[in-house]
Amino acid sequence: MYCPFCNTPDTRVIDTRLTSDGKVRRRRECVRCKERFTTYETVELNLPRVVKRDGRREMFDETKLRGGLMRALEKRPVESERIDASVQHIKQALMRRGEREIPSRLLGEMVMEELKRLDRVAYVRFASVYRSFEDVSEFRAVIEGLEKGA
Repeated sequence: MYCPFCNTPDTRVIDTRLTSDGKVRRRRECVRCKERFTTYETVELNLPRVVKRDGRREMFDETKLRGGLMRALEKRPVESERIDASVQHIKQALMRRGEREIPSRLLGEMVMEELKRLDRVAYVRFASVYRSFEDVSEFRAVIEGLEKGA
């Protein structure tokens, strides 16, 4: 770690702590100029790229994932902690797969499974957009599937 004051590459760690948001906070001192400074370390997660239906590839975007969940759950009685847990569950499942790329269809199915657990109305909302429902019979089929699974 280079000293931000004198640019010497030699610093020593004085104190290390874990922050509430999961980062590692290190208090450091420069060996040469004796100035002290703080660094924060975060884990870099290697999430797969998402292959869209048209073949485009995008980096996984947690903001888009959360936005899709939030749109489906709009005005539904679901606590934000449960939404956060669902986002983390999807991210962990993607990392466990260990793949460099995943089709967007797979990510959509994972979101639908989470919504099915969180709120059935939100699940039907998301499914109607995701699967591009054309008529009422498709809604009926999804709702009947939910009722059979309950």
